[in-house]
Amino acid sequence: MPKSVSEEVNEQFEKAVDDHYNAIIKGEIQEGIEEGTASGVLVQEPLNAPPPPRPAGAPPVKIHCEDISKTFIQKGNQAVPVIRDITLDVYENEFLVVLGPGQSGKSTLLKIIAGLEIPDKGYVTLDGEPITGPGPDRGIVFQSYMLFAWKNVRDNVELGLKLRGVPAEERHAIADHYIKMVGLEGFEKHYPHQLSGGMKQRVGIARAYANSPKVMLLDEPFGQLDAQTRMYMQVETARIWEKERRTVLFVTNNIDEALFLGDRIVLMEGKLPGTLKTEYAVNLPRPREHTSMELLELREEIISNTELVL
Repeated sequence: MPKSVSEEVNEQFEKAVDDHYNAIIKGEIQEGIEEGTASGVLVQEPLNAPPPPRPAGAPPVKIHCEDISKTFIQKGNQAVPVIRDITLDVYENEFLVVLGPGQSGKSTLLKIIAGLEIPDKGYVTLDGEPITGPGPDRGIVFQSYMLFAWKNVRDNVELGLKLRGVPAEERHAIADHYIKMVGLEGFEKHYPHQLSGGMKQRVGIARAYANSPKVMLLDEPFGQLDAQTRMYMQVETARIWEKERRTVLFVTNNIDEALFLGDRIVLMEGKLPGTLKTEYAVNLPRPREHTSMELLELREEIISNTELVL
């Protein structure tokens, strides 16, 4: 039976979106995320400077940021410095939390590590190799759900695998594994409009993990959720990290969330341009309790050092 006009239009639209998404993954297109940045192709010259030597006994450095700064040009040619002189190491299999209030540059830092923004100064490496654009070695989960409304749960989770040419049977098995891991078994054929906010974000997490990235980058992923669902997602995120043990960089403005999840918390100044103020090691056993005395004491120390959303 010949296809209807609407079916042909839908197929053409889906192909166009998939091609664009594929180009982003391959780093062929660099999308401007912040206001004032330009869309189009952005290419950075390869950087060969190695990261500095790590302290004896420290785990391997996974991500190294060296003296990076970023300024955006807003309307009227106004220069807005967003981050300045940030040097940071993220270690192998570490759960690092970048904690700071709104407008402190923490999301810009994550986007530079993701390859979605290029620093004006400095450089970032992953396993000693310079980051010059987006790549499948970094899985990204944003605050917004970023799901394709016309694709069901399994198809959304499989998207990156499909674009990489993974055979159908293999990608079905990988997708089903991560759908089960995030607790969505039985919802494989559901569409985004049939899911709650927490379920949608779990689809995004499963999709990021399905591509087997070296690093997971999460940019305030639970900011749109109600308090109860947010706490549940924190527990689920900790459980998944314990099982998968990948390097995670997690951005948040919530102290309790940072303490519950992080091995280490990096605190950013509460004003632009964002700089690193201090860091805290969270040497507490897992699973953690929000009401443990050790956690509450560290919470009070962080509160006294900043102004954040509690």
